[in-house]
Amino acid sequence: ERVLPGKTMHELVANERVVGGMSEACSQMAVDFYGGFVQGQCVVTNARTAEMCKLTENAFRDVNIAFANELSVICDEIDVSVWELIKLANYHPRVDILQPGPGVGGHCIAVDPWFIVDSAPASAKIIRLAREINDSKPHYVISKVKNEIRGLKAPVVACLGLAFKPNVDDLRESPALEIVKRLAEDKVGDLMIVEPNIQSLPLTLNHHANVKFTGLNMAIAKADVILLLVDHKEFCQIDHALLIGRKIIDTRGIFQ
Repeated sequence: ERVLPGKTMHELVANERVVGGMSEACSQMAVDFYGGFVQGQCVVTNARTAEMCKLTENAFRDVNIAFANELSVICDEIDVSVWELIKLANYHPRVDILQPGPGVGGHCIAVDPWFIVDSAPASAKIIRLAREINDSKPHYVISKVKNEIRGLKAPVVACLGLAFKPNVDDLRESPALEIVKRLAEDKVGDLMIVEPNIQSLPLTLNHHANVKFTGLNMAIAKADVILLLVDHKEFCQIDHALLIGRKIIDTRGIFQ
């Protein structure tokens, strides 16, 4: 389970493994199997603890992302750059704040904490709240878009990115996809979608008349509002001179 999309084969071999079998014999069989290709250490525990370890690792990430996402909302309210704030705070030797974004996606971090909440609903207070904060972030981004297009007769919004993380084609539980889908349903204007890692729009989007799958240059040229949702490498290389005069909503901080 400890693999990063885009680096799966490397991390499958290099990472440490927590192994929990239904019996000692089962655990040893798993360790023997992993020993054929895993370079990291295999640490044995019982099955229940191993499963909880998996969930805890993802919940830890979720809670820390929620802190960053909540900071981003607070900073908007008090007119402070969250990107500068986090950079400055991280100079502290024991502070390591993650970067905020439009929400949390993927098949693990956005899902696994709910198993802990379901198992101990009265006690999992921080874990539940983190999930609620991260699940609410797409709605906050949507409200920012609607605020920026207010007063425009026929707004065009360039939506940069659909994947749940940079430089992959994985759309599972993607907050970017959720945001674009909701904007399309709410008919906020014409949406020009740019996602360099896929060949066509997912079925949830391609039936909307106000949605067009297009290239980066065309989207920037036509857009009134540029909504940066995923920090793909292609977007990080955009000439900032092309953004002059456009309204920018940068959920990943690459245009700062």
